[in-house]
Formats: sequence, C-alpha cells, structure tokens
Amino acid sequence: MTITLNTTAALDRLAGAIQANTDALASAPASAATIRPSVRTSLVQGTTTRVSAGAGSHTFTIDEPASLGGDDAGANPVEHLLAALGSCQVISYQVWAAKLGIAVDSIDIDVTGDLDVRGFFGLDESVRPGFNSVQVAAHIAGPETRERYEELTKVVERYCPVLDVLTAGVPVTSKVTYAA
Repeated sequence: MTITLNTTAALDRLAGAIQANTDALASAPASAATIRPSVRTSLVQGTTTRVSAGAGSHTFTIDEPASLGGDDAGANPVEHLLAALGSCQVISYQVWAAKLGIAVDSIDIDVTGDLDVRGFFGLDESVRPGFNSVQVAAHIAGPETRERYEELTKVVERYCPVLDVLTAGVPVTSKVTYAA
C-alpha cells in the first residue's frame, strides 16, 4: 500500500485535524477520549465463506480463495488483518511526520504473514491457528536524513494502534446467542 504526500491542502487538513484533536483531548477526561469502533459481519446467504462486512457507512466483502472453499470474491480475513496493520502504519507515519515536522514524500508498507493452516484445520494441536510471525517492511522517501526517518519509525512503532493490538495482545470476550 502506498501513500504519496504531495499536496499542501492535504497536509494542512491533516495538521488541522491533529491540532483539533490535540486541543480537545488535552482537557478531556479519559472516558471522553475513548472511541468504540465496531464492525458487523454476516455470511452472505447462498455462499460458503463470503462475508459482508460493514463499518460505519462502508461495506466490503471478505471471502476465501477456492482452495479454501470460497469464491475469492474478496480478500480473506487474514489478508484484511495484514491490510489493517499496513494501513495503520501508513497513517501513523503520516500523522507522526506531521506532528514532528518531518517531511515525507511517500510511504510504502509491505506486510507479510506466515500462517501454518494445519492449525486452522485442527490437524496439529501444537500449531497455532493464527500467524506464526508477521513481517513489516516500510519504505520511506523524502528529503530528511536517515536519522530523522529512524526517529519517525521509533515513534510509529510506539504509537500505531494496530501494531499495539498485535504485539501486546488485547483481551477479547465473546457472547454468543443461539436462535431456534
């Protein structure tokens, strides 16, 4: 995924959003600073693995490739997870570059994961069903020194929300209701 940062208007809009949020959060109690994003997913009737997902006013399709019983109508869930990490990294680089006054011309993030599907299919209890590892490769171009971009990278790795979820772990609770 690539973002090219080359318009003054876009950078000004981002700087304004950062400042507005910083000002609003500076005096807000923690309860006012907490947001609660949510997504709803549903199996598309008549399919085996196609899922309709909705987030706010946005909808997208998630599916599995034919090799896993799907129609390949969309990226699969683990690809969406990698995309979430990559896009959060791009956005975090952009936000923190603006906050730190670091010029960036472009940001490319490649995210790859290693997943042993024996875990998903329950064929080997010693194999986890999720990723064994995830690799992130960031490519940053711009007029700054390597040291400035290294500073930016350290801040992004500290404050990227999706990276935090994946590396620190987050408690997940499930509640299931059953219809007759």
